[in-house]
Amino acid sequence: MQDTKFILIVGLSGAGKSQALKVFEDQGYHSVGNLPPALLEDFINLYKNEKSDADKVALIMNSRGIKLVEELEKTLEKFKEMDVDYNILFMDASDEALIKRFKELRRPHPFDIDGNIVDGIKFERKELHNIKKEANAIIDTSDLNLAMLKEKIFTIFFSDMEKVERMSVNIVSFGFKYGIPKDADLVFDVRFLTNPYYVEELRPLTGNDKEVRDFVMMRNDSRVFLEKLEDMVEFLIPRYIKEGKSQLVIAIGCTGGQHRSVTIANCLYEYLLKNEYKVKLRHREQEK
Repeated sequence: MQDTKFILIVGLSGAGKSQALKVFEDQGYHSVGNLPPALLEDFINLYKNEKSDADKVALIMNSRGIKLVEELEKTLEKFKEMDVDYNILFMDASDEALIKRFKELRRPHPFDIDGNIVDGIKFERKELHNIKKEANAIIDTSDLNLAMLKEKIFTIFFSDMEKVERMSVNIVSFGFKYGIPKDADLVFDVRFLTNPYYVEELRPLTGNDKEVRDFVMMRNDSRVFLEKLEDMVEFLIPRYIKEGKSQLVIAIGCTGGQHRSVTIANCLYEYLLKNEYKVKLRHREQEK
C-alpha cells in the first residue's frame, strides 16, 4: 500500500520504546513490537503490495544483539532505495537513568557483559551510534514521565487537527439509581433540573422525544447549565489531548436515566458533533 506511513522506533534498551509504541497505538496506528530487522522489508512490502486498512504503522525494531544491529543498518540502507514513507524515532536516555531502570526492574541488560550493566549500556550506545545519526527525531526520556513523553511525541509527529480527530469523546446518559458508569472520566448530575417524570403525559416518554426535550430546555436553569457544560468540555478536551488522552467518557445522570440526562446528553452530543469532534452517544438505561 503506497500511502502507508511507517514510524520505526529504535533506541537504547530501557529508554521507553514500548511506551512510545503505545502512544502511537492509542492514536490509531497499527502497532508491532520487536520485529526482527531481517523481516522488516517483507513486512513493509505486505503493505505496499496488498490492500490494507492500516495507513499508519508504528513498529519497534529489535536490536538485541550485534547481528540484529548490523541487519537493521543494512535494512535501513535498502529503504533509501524504496518508495517508503518512514520516519525513525530514536529513544535515548542517560546512563544513570538506564542503570536505575534496569536495577528497579531487576532485568539483565541485553548487551550485559559478565553482569555489568554499565558496560552493556556503553556497548549498545556505541553499536547504535550510526542508526541514531539517521533518526528523524530523538527523544531523551531521562527526566520524562509518561505524560511528558506523550506530549513530546505529539509535538513531533501529530498536527493539532490530527490530535482532535484522534480524540474520541463518548457521551453516556445514565440513572443514578442504577449506578455511575465505571468507565466515566467526568460525571455531571442533572437531578437539580425540573423532572418531566412528574408530568403524567411525559412519564412514558424519554429525552429523545420532542415533548420531553422542550419541557427540559424551556427552563432557564437547563439552558444556562448546558452553556456552561459546553464551555467546560471545550476547555478540557484540548488539555486532555495535550496529556495524550485518546478517549474521554462524559457521563450525565439523572434519577432514572430516561428524561433529563438523555436530553442534556443529546444536546451536548449535537454541539460537539457540530464542532467536528469525534463523538459517540449512548443512553445506557434505554438499552435495558
